[in-house]
Amino acid sequence: MALQGSILIADDHPLFRMALKQAVLQAFPQATVVEAENIDNLERLTESGATFAFILLDLHMPGAHGFSGLIFLRERYRGVPLVMVSATEEPAIIHKAMEYGADGFIPKSASIDTIVRAIEQVCAGERWLPASVLPQASPSLRQQDLDLAQAIAALTPQQFRVLGMLAEGQLNKQIAFELKVSEATVKAHMTAIFRKLGVRNRTQAVIRLQELDTDLARRDGNSDS
Repeated sequence: MALQGSILIADDHPLFRMALKQAVLQAFPQATVVEAENIDNLERLTESGATFAFILLDLHMPGAHGFSGLIFLRERYRGVPLVMVSATEEPAIIHKAMEYGADGFIPKSASIDTIVRAIEQVCAGERWLPASVLPQASPSLRQQDLDLAQAIAALTPQQFRVLGMLAEGQLNKQIAFELKVSEATVKAHMTAIFRKLGVRNRTQAVIRLQELDTDLARRDGNSDS
């Protein structure tokens, strides 16, 4: 099977990126692999107009929060096979990732051979789930989840990055320094973010983003430990 175009591997762990790259090249020996280790890298790639034929995305990319990285990339690379990779093997998380647009979900505990099979299966137009995860009987996303996903998808790459930095508690001047823009530009981004998320201030924006948290117990307001 031939694959036309580059393959993106987005994961912050160098050793696991290496394992994923090995699996990709085993499945597609002639493939060109592009690597990203954080949302900063992804934002630059999307801003540059980079195109990909296949995407492997870590669920917990630095700079992303919960499913936001998946939603962001899914919008920008519609129709491109996108597979999540994660140490998480909780069925509820896996099902939500699929509902937010993933074409497959590979646990980081999977062997290289399993990763290769998963990549080949998704590239053949099928979905791939771990054998231990049964297909979901009905969707679990609420309308408010879908509305939030649509709002996140509407953000520009730089707005998405600014929202992530807000969630990390960075001040406007810190964000401006990091992005090499003026504080006025940061404020303009924040105004656009607030409008798209339907909130009035940065605290409300962060709370909205936390609704995409993959810690289901915390997100649903349960405090049991």
